[in-house]
Amino acid sequence: MSTTKIAITLEEDLVDTLDRLVKKHTFSNRSRAIQEAVEEKLARMDKTRLAKECSKLDCRFEQALAEEGFSQELGEWPKY
Repeated sequence: MSTTKIAITLEEDLVDTLDRLVKKHTFSNRSRAIQEAVEEKLARMDKTRLAKECSKLDCRFEQALAEEGFSQELGEWPKY
């Protein structure tokens, strides 16, 4: 995957924390630490969005739909 260089502004405390983590070899460098943090945050946001959308579903309707599809497929399954 290709990468793009960007410039960001961080509070000094965050930079100090990043530098300590790099010094402890938790991350190979500042860029890697920030990249992982952004990836993690975006992944959490996606999961939150999915959870919100799932909460809009009508459980009874979804269950009935699943059972309807399952009963139709049952006749098509081979017997073992």
